[in-house]
Amino acid sequence: MKLSGLLSVFLLFCTSLGSSEGSHPKPACRYPPSQWCRSLEIAIACNVQKQCMELNATRPSKAVPPVAVTLYYEILCPGCRGFISQQLFPTWTMLQDIMTVTLVPYGNAKELPSANIPFTCQHGEPECRGNIIEACIIHLTGHSAFQIIYCMESAANVLNAAQPCLQLYAPSVSWARVSSCVMGDLGHQLMHANAVMTRALNPAHTHVPWVTFYGEYTEENEDKAMSSLFRLVCQLYKGVKPPACNGALVRLNRSFC
Repeated sequence: MKLSGLLSVFLLFCTSLGSSEGSHPKPACRYPPSQWCRSLEIAIACNVQKQCMELNATRPSKAVPPVAVTLYYEILCPGCRGFISQQLFPTWTMLQDIMTVTLVPYGNAKELPSANIPFTCQHGEPECRGNIIEACIIHLTGHSAFQIIYCMESAANVLNAAQPCLQLYAPSVSWARVSSCVMGDLGHQLMHANAVMTRALNPAHTHVPWVTFYGEYTEENEDKAMSSLFRLVCQLYKGVKPPACNGALVRLNRSFC
């Protein structure tokens, strides 16, 4: 007998047990909702087999690559801050199963290898320091990095928010480690790598935020991303669309530096 047949018999047997009027009442679900679909046994115990099968049917296929979004930005640019807080992070929160996000804090900065100050930035020295802080945070915190960057960029003061945002989303990473990165060779190496990535853009960036999809930039995709990144990611994904993609469209204004 095939596995699917065994599962069908098993489900039918469990269903008949649950519907029979015996002296043994069905035990209550002892698992939190976040675990209901972890296994067939838990789904049956919590009476959510149908819902879990529907959920598994709509999950993205691992054979289909996620939409690769890369943002080139600078931390004090109002347009960059608005794009991160109003478009990129909310979209990633809803669609992280079908998209990846790479953050490159550098923007319109200039690298001066022979100078005492290795970088100059469009919004002055505070932005240069903030770019390095975010580069170090991205390097040190891994999966928690985007939440920290969003926390900083959506705050009233980006630089002042860095330490409390780090403590909130990555308490295992000390601020001393970030400071050591910022003040040491590692921070400069990370910024140099971001400079190289930014200079390698083709076409060359003319403003920030500058967004690429699958490593490529087009004006058409930029227009769509600045209006509704959420809708664009849903359009670009080649697999089965997640249920969130069927939501209502919201368009936002655009801003650049």
